[in-house]
Amino acid sequence: MHETQNHASLSEFFYGAVTVGERGQVVIPAEARKLLHLEPGDKLLVFRHPHAPGLALARVDDVQDLLTLLQRMADALANTTGEDASDG
Repeated sequence: MHETQNHASLSEFFYGAVTVGERGQVVIPAEARKLLHLEPGDKLLVFRHPHAPGLALARVDDVQDLLTLLQRMADALANTTGEDASDG
């Protein structure tokens, strides 16, 4: 597969296959845990892909940080829009 500077290779995102156990558990491969700094006890959220049969995992703290950032951006946009509206 030809790789360009702007596109990452599949190997950068693929860590191998896992098997769902009887209790619905899977083991996240060690390489992924190390790269993502996942530690025992970390809480992960499980999302389903909105248009395909797939799952995504995200650390709770990371999702909270993202929501905080999005709220700040929304507030800044609302303030900017409000200021522009009062000028005219």
